[in-house]
Amino acid sequence: MGTGSNFYFYSSPSPLKKLSVGPGKKAASSRIRTPRLFSTPTRAKHDSAVVTDELTSMTNIKSNMKNLQIMELDPGLGPYKDHFEYRMKRFQEQKMLIDQYEGGLEEFAKGYLKFGLNREEGSIVYREWAPAAEEAQLIGDFNGWDGSNHKMEKNQFGVWTIKIPDIHGNSAIPHNSKIKFRFKHNNGVWVDRIPAWIRYATVDSTRFAAPYDGVYWDPPPSERYEFKYPRPPKPKAPRIYEAHVGMSDSKPRVNSYREFADNVLPRIKANNYNTVQLMAIMEHSYYGSFGYHVTNFFAVSSRSGTPEDLKYLIDKAHSLGLRVLMDVVHSHVSNNITDGLNGFDVGQPTQDSYFHTGPRGYHTLWDSRLFNYSNWEVLRFLLSNLRWWIEEFKFDGFRFDGITSMLYHHHGINVAFTGDYNEYFGDSTDVDAVVYMMLANCLIHSLLDDATVIAEDVSGMPGLCRPVDEGGAGFDFRLAMGIPDKWIDYLKNKSDDEWSMADISTSLTNRRYTEKCVAYAESHDQSIVGDKTIAFYLMDNEMYSGMSCLTEASPAIDRGIALHKMIHFITMALGGEGYLNFMGNEFGHPEWIDFPRLGNDWSYEKCRRQWELVDTKHLRYKFMNAFDRAMNLLDEKFSFLTSTKQIVSSTDEEDKVIVFERGDLVFVFNFHADNTYDGYKVGCDLPGKYRVALDSDAWEFGGHGRVGHDVDHFTSPEGIPGVPETNFNNRPNSFKVLSPPRTCVVYYRVEEDILEETKDNVEDRDLDDVEKIQEATHEESGNYKYTQEEEEEEEDNERLI
Repeated sequence: MGTGSNFYFYSSPSPLKKLSVGPGKKAASSRIRTPRLFSTPTRAKHDSAVVTDELTSMTNIKSNMKNLQIMELDPGLGPYKDHFEYRMKRFQEQKMLIDQYEGGLEEFAKGYLKFGLNREEGSIVYREWAPAAEEAQLIGDFNGWDGSNHKMEKNQFGVWTIKIPDIHGNSAIPHNSKIKFRFKHNNGVWVDRIPAWIRYATVDSTRFAAPYDGVYWDPPPSERYEFKYPRPPKPKAPRIYEAHVGMSDSKPRVNSYREFADNVLPRIKANNYNTVQLMAIMEHSYYGSFGYHVTNFFAVSSRSGTPEDLKYLIDKAHSLGLRVLMDVVHSHVSNNITDGLNGFDVGQPTQDSYFHTGPRGYHTLWDSRLFNYSNWEVLRFLLSNLRWWIEEFKFDGFRFDGITSMLYHHHGINVAFTGDYNEYFGDSTDVDAVVYMMLANCLIHSLLDDATVIAEDVSGMPGLCRPVDEGGAGFDFRLAMGIPDKWIDYLKNKSDDEWSMADISTSLTNRRYTEKCVAYAESHDQSIVGDKTIAFYLMDNEMYSGMSCLTEASPAIDRGIALHKMIHFITMALGGEGYLNFMGNEFGHPEWIDFPRLGNDWSYEKCRRQWELVDTKHLRYKFMNAFDRAMNLLDEKFSFLTSTKQIVSSTDEEDKVIVFERGDLVFVFNFHADNTYDGYKVGCDLPGKYRVALDSDAWEFGGHGRVGHDVDHFTSPEGIPGVPETNFNNRPNSFKVLSPPRTCVVYYRVEEDILEETKDNVEDRDLDDVEKIQEATHEESGNYKYTQEEEEEEEDNERLI
C-alpha cells in the first residue's frame, strides 16, 4: 500500500554522489516520558500512570554516540549528527525504561499473555486497557449478553480485569463463542466493543454490513494445529511471491487458507520463489481495503478460515522450503469504531488513548487513525503484536506497510522527495515513530536471528536499512518503489524509440550504498482497479483474442510477451538485492483487481486469479510463466542477487542496448524494436569462454530461437592491463554475441578446470545447472504439438478469457 499519491521517489541518491546537503536540524518531537506501567507481582509500582515529560530517571544513561558508524558509511550525513544522536538517545532511554520496568524488550512483548483473554489457574482472566471507561463488563454468549454479573475492576493504570472461574472443571466461556467488551464512558453512554487483543473475530455473512463479534478462541488439543516442520533457512536473497489468499482462487469467491496451501503454494515453489509474502492476514472489516484498514490486530482474517487453518498454510509452506512474511500494518488503524480499535477512543486525552488527538491522529488520505508511538501501552500493544505473529504462527518476518506515513508528521502527503537530506532530518521527522521502528527491529531480530524485515518507504530515508547499533532504523530491505512507477511512465507516455537506456539503467541502480532493496516491476499496487498490469498495458484487448498458440502471434502480442519478460528480468537483475512479484503477474495476468464494492455491485468477478490461463497448454501465458521460473532458477544457481559486483558497462541509446555484469554473469538487453546485432561486442571482467545461461528468445519462452546455445564465446583482452580508460567500455575483456531485437541473453563463464573434470567423467556442476535452467520448462512450455481434438476445441472457444 502506498503512502499517498503522486509523490513516489526513485530511491534516494548513493552517498558516493554529490548531494544537496543543508545545515543540520534537530528533530522536534516529544521527549521521552516515564511509562504507564501494567502492575505485576514482580514489578515495583510507580506513581506515574502515564508518559510524562520528567527525565529524572534518565540521568544515569551513559552512551557513546560520538562515532555512530552510519556517519562513516555516508559522510553526507555529517551535518545531521545532532539528529542521529538525539534519536539514538531517545531509543536508548526508551529501551532502558523497558528493561527497568518490564524485564526487557522480549518480556515486554509478551503482552498477549496478560491482556485479552487468557487461561490462568483454573479460570479465564480478561484484561483490557481502557483508562477512559467509567465502568466495564464482559458480555457474550456465555452470559446471554448480560454483563451485570460480570463487572470488571479498574486499577490505577487504567487496566480493567475480571477473573471467571471454571464451572465443574470446564471453561465458563466455551471455545468459539462470541464475546464483547462493554464499557461506559464519561457521558454515561454504554458501548460494546470487540476486545483489543482478541484472537479471532467473525461476522454473520448472511447479514449485509453486520458488525463483527469477538470470538474466544481456545480449541481443545485435538483441534489445535501442531507445527510439524522447521523454519527454512534464510535464503541468500529473497525472491518473494506477494499473495492475497482471499483472491487466489480461479472462481469469483473468497479462497481459504487451506485451499491456498494445497493449490497455490505448489505453484509458487515450482516457479523457484523462496519466500511468500501474505497480504490481508490481520482482520479487516472492509474487504475492499486489501487488508490495510485493520480492525483486529491479533486476529486472522476470518474470511479465509480459522487461526488453525492459517497455521496449516504456514507449516505447508515451510515443508516446501518457502519462508513466509506477513504484510503488517502498524502505520494506521481502521476508522471503524464498531469493529476496531478506534472504538476505544471516546474523547479521552492522547495519553489515555492508542491514538493522537486532533489532526495529528488522523490520516486525511486514508481516512484512518494514527497511533501515538510514544505511549507506553501502544508500544506494548504493537511490539506484542509482532511477537504474537512470530511465536504463535511461525512467520519468518514482516513487510511493514506505509512506513513513509510513520516517518514524517506530514505522512508524505503532497511531498515530492528529491533526495535532499533536509527532507529526511528536521522538524517534519516523527522521532517517536522512528524509535518504535528501532525497537521493533531489535525485538524481531532478537526473537528470530534470521528474520527478514522489509520497509515500504517511498521517501528513501537514509539509514532506514542499517542496523540500529549503527544509528539506523534496523530494517533488512526497503522496497524499491520508484521502479514500477518508472515502467508505468514508459508504458503510458513513451513510444518504444523514446525509451532511454541510460534512464532505465539509472532508475534501476539508483539506490543507497550498503542499504539493500527488493526490486519489483509491479506489485499489487500496480494491479488494482484504475490501473493495469504490465501485460495489459503492453497487449490490452489483444489478450482476449491473440493468446492462442494455434495462430501466429500478432505484432502487439509478440512485442508484449517479449517486453514483459525483459521488463521483469532487468528489474530483477539490476534493481536490487531481492525480487518481488505479485500473484499472477508471473504469467501476465490480464486486467486489474477489483474488490467487491458498491461501485461494481459487490462483484467478485475481478477479485480472483485466472490460473486456467497459464494451465491451458495452447495459450501463450505459459511462456511468460516459464521465463519467470527460469530467471528465478538462474539466481538459485548463480546467486547474482547477492553479488555486490554490479557494473553497467554500456547504455547505447542508438542501439537501444544495455550491457551489464552482476556477479560474473554478463547480461545483454536489446530493447530495439527491429535491429539484430550479429557480432555485437560486449565487455566483461574475467577472460575465458562464455556460454548462454538464459535466453528470453528461446522457443520454450515464446521466442523465435535465434540465439545458439551451443556456441562458445571466447574473450579478447582490451587495452592496457590496469588502465581502465584504455579498455572497451572500461572492461578489460570482451566477446561478441548475436543480439536479436527485444531480447535479453545472459552469459556465464565456463570454468576450464570444470571442463577438464567432465573429460574424466566427473560431474560438471555448472554445466548441469545451466542445462536445468534452459530445460526447466521445456516439457511444459516447449513447441507444443496439438491434437486434432485440441484444435477442434480451440475453434469452439469464442473467447480465451
